[in-house]
Amino acid sequence: MTLATLPGFVAGTWDIDAAHSDVGFSVRHMVVSKVKGRFDGVSGEIVTAEDPTQASVRVAIDLNTINTHNEQRDGHLRSADFFEVETYPELTYTATGIRADGDGYVLDGELTLKGVTKVVPLQFELNGFGPDPYGGTRVGFSGQTEINRREFGVNFEGVQNGIAVVGDKITVHIEIEAVLRQA
Repeated sequence: MTLATLPGFVAGTWDIDAAHSDVGFSVRHMVVSKVKGRFDGVSGEIVTAEDPTQASVRVAIDLNTINTHNEQRDGHLRSADFFEVETYPELTYTATGIRADGDGYVLDGELTLKGVTKVVPLQFELNGFGPDPYGGTRVGFSGQTEINRREFGVNFEGVQNGIAVVGDKITVHIEIEAVLRQA
């Protein structure tokens, strides 16, 4: 199945609705649990096309908006030990291609964090297209990927009693809702 054959498919430019989107993450803490958090500042656009391989995506995340429900930890994550937001306030993801993968899709793209750009595939599923109560059209996506923080220069070495305080592998979960841009 191609995107263009899905019920309600509309080719066009879509603006990410930050109020109805969520970019979250989880990371191992002290080997025994996971800390979860999210970024409240997400923006970007998605361009859909009749030929899905011609689609494009650009997402920007304001790293100052990190929220782990612990202000002290959030402050530490903003510091030079982790994201260094005064120098690198934004994470970006720009798609370089899209391909079918079983019942879902893979978005191949470049993730830039702390001035380092790496190719990161994002598994996602298209949740559907539909009208909203304001006369607009919406689309929804769910996705997930994993990155190694050290590959992006996030090298905090916290150790307590011989145990790493924070894991290297970060799982990123996304729920994106976007609104079709009106001409």
